[in-house]
Amino acid sequence: MRKIKRLLSIFTHSVYKSRKTQQADLLLLGKMLSRQNKALQQVSDLAETEFRVFSQTGDDGIIQYLISKAEISDNTFVEFGVENYIESNTRFLLVNDNWSGLVIDGSEKHINFIKTDDIYYQHDLTTLCAFITSENINELISSSGLSGEIGLLSIDIDGNDYWIWKAINVVNPTIVIVEYNSVLGSERAITVPYKPDFIRTKAHYSNLYFGTSLKALCLLAEEKGYAFVGSNSVGTNAYFVKKERLGSLVPRSVEEGYVQSKFRESRDVNGNLTYLSGKSRYNLIKGLPVYNVITGQVEEL
Repeated sequence: MRKIKRLLSIFTHSVYKSRKTQQADLLLLGKMLSRQNKALQQVSDLAETEFRVFSQTGDDGIIQYLISKAEISDNTFVEFGVENYIESNTRFLLVNDNWSGLVIDGSEKHINFIKTDDIYYQHDLTTLCAFITSENINELISSSGLSGEIGLLSIDIDGNDYWIWKAINVVNPTIVIVEYNSVLGSERAITVPYKPDFIRTKAHYSNLYFGTSLKALCLLAEEKGYAFVGSNSVGTNAYFVKKERLGSLVPRSVEEGYVQSKFRESRDVNGNLTYLSGKSRYNLIKGLPVYNVITGQVEEL
C-alpha cells in the first residue's frame, strides 16, 4: 500500500509539474499576442484579434483587444457559467492582466475545484455556488461586494442569458459578453421564454433549444446604452461596449456581426449525438415556443 501511495504521489507531482510548465508556455505566448493586439488600430472583424489561452475559442484575444481600446476605469470582472474555470473568458484577464473578479457556478464540485487551484490564492478571485435566476442575480453580485462600474461582464448559462442580462442593474460593466444561439437565426429578435429553473438538457432533447438570438441581444444592448462591436469567429459569443466608452471601436449591425456556428451538438431522444449542421438544426426545434422581445408575445419558432 505504501508503494502504491508513493507511486501515486510521484505521478500526481509529475502531472502537476507538467501542467505548470505548459501553462507558463501558454501565458508567455498569450502575453506576446496580447501586445500585438494592443498595437492594432482598427479591425474590420473581431476574428482578426483572436487567440486562445484559457477561453473555449479565440475570446482571450478579442478581450485583450477590447480592453486596450475601450475606456475602462475599473479592472474588475464578473463571469458566470464557468464550470471549473479551467476554460473561461476571464481567467487570462485574471492571470495576465491581474484583474480581480467574481465567478459563479451552480455546481459545488466545480466551485471546490476552483478553490484548490493555485489561482485562487495567487489572485483576487471570489467564487459563489448558486443557480442563477433573474430574481437572485443582483443579490448574488452585491453580496460579493460588487456594485457600480466594473470592467467586464461575461454571461454564458445556456438558457436564460437574455433575461439575466436584462435583470442586472447592480453593476455597470464597460464590456459585456453574452452567448447567443446562432441556430435561432439573425432576423428575429427572440429568446426562450423565461423559466427560473430552465436547464438546456431538459428543455428539449435536441440540446439546441436554449438562449437568445443575436438580434434580441442587440436590442437589449441598445436599451442599456451599449453598442454591438462583433462576434467571435465560431458564432457563440457577442460583444458589447458602453457607447460612451467605445474609444476607437466601431459599432456593427446585426447583419455585419452575426456568425452562424458550425457546432454539431444536436442529440436524439436517447441523448446520442446526431451531428446535424446548418438549417437542419433549426428544423429540429421549429415550432417550439419563443418570446418575441419586440412584440412581447410568445410565438412559434
